[in-house]
Amino acid sequence: MNPKVLLEPIKIGSLEVKNRFVVPAMGTNFATPDGFVTDQLIAYHTARAKGGYGLIITEVVAVQANGKAIIFEPGIWDDKFIPGWKKLTDSVHAAGGRIFCQLHHCGRQTLPVFIGGETPVAPSAVPCPADNSLCRELSGEECWELVEAYGDAAVRAKEAGFDGVEVHGGHGYMIAQFMSPHSNKRTDEWGGDLYGRLKLPREIFKNIRAKCGEDYPMIFRFSYDQKVNGGTTIEEATVIAKTAEDCGVDAVNITICTYASIEYMSATPMMPSGFNQHPTAIIKNSVSIPVMAVGRFNNVLVAADAVESGRADMICFGRTSLADPELPNKLAEDRLDEQIPCIGCTQSCISALTNPNRGFKISCLINPVTGHEFEYDMSRVPEDKAKRVLVVGGGPGGLYAAMTAAQKGHKVTLCEASGKFGGKFRLASIPPCKHEIAAGLKYYIHMCEKLGVDMRLNCAVDGQFIKDMAPDAVILATGSSVAMPPIPGIRNEKFLTVADVLGGAALPGAKVLVAGGGMTACELADFLCEHNRIVSVVEMAPMIAADAETAPRRFLMQRLNRWSHALDFYGPCLSVFTSAKITEFFDDGVAVEMNGEVRELRGYDSVILSLGVTPYNPLEEAARAACGEVYVVGDAVQTGSANNATESALAAVLSL
Repeated sequence: MNPKVLLEPIKIGSLEVKNRFVVPAMGTNFATPDGFVTDQLIAYHTARAKGGYGLIITEVVAVQANGKAIIFEPGIWDDKFIPGWKKLTDSVHAAGGRIFCQLHHCGRQTLPVFIGGETPVAPSAVPCPADNSLCRELSGEECWELVEAYGDAAVRAKEAGFDGVEVHGGHGYMIAQFMSPHSNKRTDEWGGDLYGRLKLPREIFKNIRAKCGEDYPMIFRFSYDQKVNGGTTIEEATVIAKTAEDCGVDAVNITICTYASIEYMSATPMMPSGFNQHPTAIIKNSVSIPVMAVGRFNNVLVAADAVESGRADMICFGRTSLADPELPNKLAEDRLDEQIPCIGCTQSCISALTNPNRGFKISCLINPVTGHEFEYDMSRVPEDKAKRVLVVGGGPGGLYAAMTAAQKGHKVTLCEASGKFGGKFRLASIPPCKHEIAAGLKYYIHMCEKLGVDMRLNCAVDGQFIKDMAPDAVILATGSSVAMPPIPGIRNEKFLTVADVLGGAALPGAKVLVAGGGMTACELADFLCEHNRIVSVVEMAPMIAADAETAPRRFLMQRLNRWSHALDFYGPCLSVFTSAKITEFFDDGVAVEMNGEVRELRGYDSVILSLGVTPYNPLEEAARAACGEVYVVGDAVQTGSANNATESALAAVLSL
């Protein structure tokens, strides 16, 4: 197999694209609240053009003001947007890339707050199961107005310098709503049967062709399977693809799902790399135009195999391009060992789009420079400004700090007290479907080695160590320790921790009680059930895994639900007790308060504590006494997700 097949050129209509690498449309929220392009958005796309991606497709761009699906969605419904887009396309072209504008209307998949308080519109007055907001049915006249809006938007895209347009008919948005019997209940010319349901995209394609010319490249993106009951499936998808080709579409981009099945949009490692490529191959066999595949292509070998084997013509490297904007260049230069991997966590990308604590802006856990290309100076410091930096702690924060400081030109020593790098993040890679975390840690470790970081294992640091080393700066990434709430009986030497079990230090008995029901506890329960244990999870809150991101949680809950219905000799493999406050620990279980009553859960062979963690920061005072420049990062400051560790580590390095 030749991975460099991905570097071969290909034509989309009249346009030649230099390789098969595509940055597909992904929401960033980098536009202004009123839909204008920003320097942040320009820098983000330009970085990926410089990195060698042959084709870049913008995120959703609204063709009407009531078509926005996210709070900072850019617009193209008016000529006033053209100058900003022209600045972006000029920048991408100067960097050697090609860029398409994705034309979009959200339909019912939005909230009134995103569209100026208006009621969302849709083919039928059937609310989106996810957004669950009332919507109103478009009139026939409004359907024709929508067709014109797409055509006019394409004209503006052409004037703005875009190399082509992609019409978004996937992910449950307006065009998908018209095409799907799940959402289109009309009985007029715009619905009723498959031919009627395809009228809107047919008319849009014709309108764009009439206004932009036969040679202006056009892609159609749609979901081959909506993953909802009564939705579009592969059987209709081939008809949709052929219809698009007949209407002059130059390529199709095959995706999956709607908001009601959003876990598939940015799927976790629960789904294999390239999981959509075989359905895509069915569509490819039915048309003669190029076909793009999407679906966790985080592995260049899998992507190359899909192209070489004829299952796809181009590959959409979605979140992989967020993690590594230079992946095509690395392949061309035989530097794949330096690929920044996407680990499928969704913490800083799709989950950030609805997270006000993150400003609704995307980034990447493994590469937190993403989204900040316009503001972070990642160039090397002058030799006379280079510092001797001591990093204490080899978890994700410490590893990232050491790697980035070395990339900036500093002389770095990294000390880890244990015999392995990775900290609790390494243990997090052990439960089912979390294996990609190991790839992230491998990248950090490999790059530290390659950059000449002095890496020391089994190296406990104290104040005297820091004095003797006399560094110019110290970064403390000492992580966290197991929380011990003041509950009677909790300090029992028989009890295990999550680290004991996942780290291989202890083997729990046949019946296990897990005290705590957060994401970590639930992933441990999944792991234990897979290893033939009978597990009970006790959680004080009304629901378990409440701290997990949407996509990982949905897949995790599916697995836990199966375990709760799987029977062993003793009963269900998994039992969950929510709204259950632990009031006392026993050697073989706990007492809990539920619904105002106290009951005992006993008879367990092992009790495992998973009641959270607290910052572990024993060195700050000594470090400040020995060194004038000290930074504390990650859980050592405030416990949280791993992206907090890498982001605070980056901030520390940029402050050196």
